[in-house]
Amino acid sequence: MLGIQYLKARPTDYVIHYQNGKVQKAGAGLAFFYYKPFSSIAVVPVGSADAPFIFNEMTADFQPITMQGQLTYRITDPQIVAALLNYTVDNVVDNFVSDDPEKLPQRLVNLAQVLTRSEVSTRPMRDALRSSDEIAASVRTKLSTSEALQSLGVEILALSILAIKPTPEIARALEAEAREELLKGADNAIYDRRNSAVEQERRIKENELNTEIAVEEKKRQIRETKVEADLAVEAKEQQIREAKLNGQIKLEGDRKQLVASKTENARAEADTQAYAVRASLQPLAELDASVLQMLAMQTAEPRLMVSMALREIAQNADKIGQLNITPDLLETLMQKK
Repeated sequence: MLGIQYLKARPTDYVIHYQNGKVQKAGAGLAFFYYKPFSSIAVVPVGSADAPFIFNEMTADFQPITMQGQLTYRITDPQIVAALLNYTVDNVVDNFVSDDPEKLPQRLVNLAQVLTRSEVSTRPMRDALRSSDEIAASVRTKLSTSEALQSLGVEILALSILAIKPTPEIARALEAEAREELLKGADNAIYDRRNSAVEQERRIKENELNTEIAVEEKKRQIRETKVEADLAVEAKEQQIREAKLNGQIKLEGDRKQLVASKTENARAEADTQAYAVRASLQPLAELDASVLQMLAMQTAEPRLMVSMALREIAQNADKIGQLNITPDLLETLMQKK
């Protein structure tokens, strides 16, 4: 109404209000009224944005490849971007009056393609197909330090390469080669598995033989241990028998000594008794025989007296002329008491 308009920007939109060629307002997320006939509004998105890309490049071994990826960037200096490209809008924030806002991502993609080509051209195809992360990291590093990027007032947040593909013919050839390698690997795996099975069987046999050898060795040790135990028992029994025999020998020796001691004691006792008898008979031995006879005569035994009388007669027979002994006297002498 009467040329007065109202504009409300998002927080991720940087708004620059020009009036009569001078900047009246500038900032992110502004909301204000302006007079359209004398005003020009530029809205620069300062949020992160994605720029997908597809490159067709040539490797060091002259093989074509296709690279697909995505570039994430953010405008850090909206004033520079607004000065280089036309971000003017017509009443609405996203209603740009030109296609310049679409040129910025294309410029970034072109710059990334140049740097990517320099990386891919130094690598063989096989290496390039396996080096997507390394290529992306190298390109991002070079973009971050690029003067062209800094002159645009843009910051690269991320760069990722999603796929690197050769031509269909090369892909089929690589697939065939990889398939052959896989089949060869499968054959080698089967061969290795068989060898492993044979090796395992050999180890099992060796373990069984080693086990049998160990068992026989243990049996031999057990037999030797039993023999040593029997020898030890026999030695102990021999020692016991020798100890018993030595004990018996010592006992017999002690008995012999005892018998000898008893004999010696008996002899000493007999000598003592004999000496006592001799000592007791010594007075009688010194007496005269006639005195002993007279002492014997003192007994009341008639026969003894008669026999002693006959003995006296016999001793003095040369002095006796004739002696008559009656039979009755002899019969009386010969009768038992």
